[in-house]
Amino acid sequence: MVAVLRWEAGPLAVTLITGADRGLGRETARRLIGAGHTVCIGARDKRLGEEAAAELGGRSVVLDVMDDASVRAAAERVRAEAGHLDVLVDNAGIIGPGNDAHDATAEQVRTAYETNVFGVIRVTHAFLPLLEASDSPVIVDVSSSLGSLGIAADPERFTSPLPVCYPALAYNSSEAALNMITAQYARACPRMRINAVDPGHTATDLNGHTGPQTVTEGAGIIVRMALIGPDGPTGGFFGNNGPVSW
Repeated sequence: MVAVLRWEAGPLAVTLITGADRGLGRETARRLIGAGHTVCIGARDKRLGEEAAAELGGRSVVLDVMDDASVRAAAERVRAEAGHLDVLVDNAGIIGPGNDAHDATAEQVRTAYETNVFGVIRVTHAFLPLLEASDSPVIVDVSSSLGSLGIAADPERFTSPLPVCYPALAYNSSEAALNMITAQYARACPRMRINAVDPGHTATDLNGHTGPQTVTEGAGIIVRMALIGPDGPTGGFFGNNGPVSW
């Protein structure tokens, strides 16, 4: 019989990060662990999640945001072992196919939405009861300024060099949808602090490491919003340099 590893949260926050075995998620986990959080390293791949958790000092949780059973099992594990969740960081995301607006098909675009939109809803829905059991619940949705309608509608910014308004139908529209999802959850859950963040163009696997920022730089806004208290903002969209246009 395998013993269930339990932990006492005490005054420290219990945090779950999706896609935390690499990139921005991993860097966010590292810094929140350093701030004293008990961090659940959410990862689709059990081995990679366990390796990251061992190296960072977190706890590995198998979690595939596209799989209902996987998400339910992750939520049940956190419920059984901690009883609540203080911070949820919806970090898992993909570029996906279907970014050429001229040739994109509905099925191609659906691929990005399955992770970037439906995945966030699936995870948030499953963990809401645990967040409601927290004294100071926080949700951070990792989005992108590429999903900003304000930037996309600005002719000068639309023609600016990358990455200000890169034309990508599937990814950009999925991030715009994520921003609205953030706003809707914030409206429905006024006791929680729920915000979308834009890390900026960061070198990760998501973009083939083409971004000019390091993960240390990009994760700054994720970490700051994960650490806000009950008097912090909610229903907003923030980047490392301040509010981002919706």
